[in-house]
Amino acid sequence: MNPTHHPIELQGSVWMTIGGENFGGPGRVELLARIAECGSITQAAKAMKMSYKAAWDAIESMNALAGEPLVVRMTGGKGGGGTRLTPRGEQLVENFRIIEREHRQFIEHLASQAERLADDYLLLRKMGIKTSARNLLFGTIREIVRGAVNDELVLEIRSGLRIVAIIPHDSAEELGLALGSEAFALIPSASVMLATPDGATRFSARNQLRGTVTRLLLGAVNTDVTVEVAEGMSIAAVITNESSEALGLAEGRGVSAIFNASAVIIGVPG
Repeated sequence: MNPTHHPIELQGSVWMTIGGENFGGPGRVELLARIAECGSITQAAKAMKMSYKAAWDAIESMNALAGEPLVVRMTGGKGGGGTRLTPRGEQLVENFRIIEREHRQFIEHLASQAERLADDYLLLRKMGIKTSARNLLFGTIREIVRGAVNDELVLEIRSGLRIVAIIPHDSAEELGLALGSEAFALIPSASVMLATPDGATRFSARNQLRGTVTRLLLGAVNTDVTVEVAEGMSIAAVITNESSEALGLAEGRGVSAIFNASAVIIGVPG
């Protein structure tokens, strides 16, 4: 992402509805909390910078939708009475605070991913291509070994996660590939093999990414397997049903996604 751009920030609010009607969100719950604190609708409305009528209309609406009073008036006593929350109103405020806290943590988690997602989105826009390949990974060229016929490239997808590709030397030159270049890798799902850690078989394939099975989709002949190799990054593989059963594949099972360097197609933004 261009460093001169402002970073993406995610925002969100929690709203409640009852029977499809708007019950309220942070503003109305804050009004209830102010009433509990002040013991007065007038004082609560002033603190919220809203009119008394708007505050009372909001309270009446909440009382009606809740099916029971959340706010009640008190008469007499020291100071001539006032307003208080019912036990149900107090519970609503407390529970909404818990929901808001959980929602805020969820938004913060999404925000931590926003910049990387935005980078990928912008790269896709620059590419202006469509592809049927299931595995489309973005990264930076970190190593190039030039050859008379083929070049070997190392594409860093993420820190500590690299993919090796072998492409014709002429293609590498035509693409203008150089150290530090942005590029993307296409890996056909049919070219991805899977192996379990308990197997003793060794493979000559240069790309062996360890991960965890997150999805299995059983077909008439083949099984579509999704393997998470890093947080938010997955590799899809299509293997036979017999192979899936032989490997004992299941969600949560550790596996390695294996594919040859020659199976990787390299592209660059247009």
